[in-house]
Amino acid sequence: MPSLPGDGTREAARRWLRYLRIADVPRVRTLFTHHPRYADLTPVQYAEALEWLRRTGLITAADLPVVDVGDRLPLNGAEVPHALWEAADDEKRRAIGTAGEECLLALLREAGLTAVEHVSVVSDAFGYDIGATTPSDERIHLEVKATTDPTRLVVHLTRHESEVMNADPGWVMGAVLVGEQGDALIVATVSRSWLLSAVPHDRSSRGRWESARLVVPSQALTPGLIMEGGKGVLPGTSFGCREVWGMRGREAVAV
Repeated sequence: MPSLPGDGTREAARRWLRYLRIADVPRVRTLFTHHPRYADLTPVQYAEALEWLRRTGLITAADLPVVDVGDRLPLNGAEVPHALWEAADDEKRRAIGTAGEECLLALLREAGLTAVEHVSVVSDAFGYDIGATTPSDERIHLEVKATTDPTRLVVHLTRHESEVMNADPGWVMGAVLVGEQGDALIVATVSRSWLLSAVPHDRSSRGRWESARLVVPSQALTPGLIMEGGKGVLPGTSFGCREVWGMRGREAVAV
């Protein structure tokens, strides 16, 4: 691994690796540019460090860190950092997301919903993944977040998805726990009011957030799929005593 040209740029690289774990490049660049804590380094040093990380493969094509670099690690090739992501991880995440969407498509049809459409395979411009019509002739727009981790629910929300959520009363975020066979073990609804309280806000006209990583607390989750106003879309049954995403016992549902 070639060394960076100077201590300042090495420090800039460490900061990029730290903050790209929780935010995208535009947001991190805005932080470095406008927060006084990071004014000890120049914009040129931050730009050089980002280019070096990309050139050497320490961040992926999606600008995700490939290594875990501690504050004391010299980042000069003397030690090999612990890998956080590998190229196969992106494909695995996409496969889990697709499985979650396909599970919900099947469950919605089984529940008697009509005009079920997998719109995310057409375009991301909709701001949701699945559209459907309920038996009471109401339209629901589902943004699906899928994971195989039952211990906590982490979702990524884009600005466009957030804007659609604000404007569309039929927009619902459904979380799916995907099993080893690609089946939906648990479905839950993420509270719209909690999402609205959790998304970032632009602090000036010089920068804007584009995506956010949100750790969803158990109190923001409701078993099954619930529309705004409390009307249930998908029923659920008891999942026993297993704890999933902080929900316990009868709070969790299996489908």
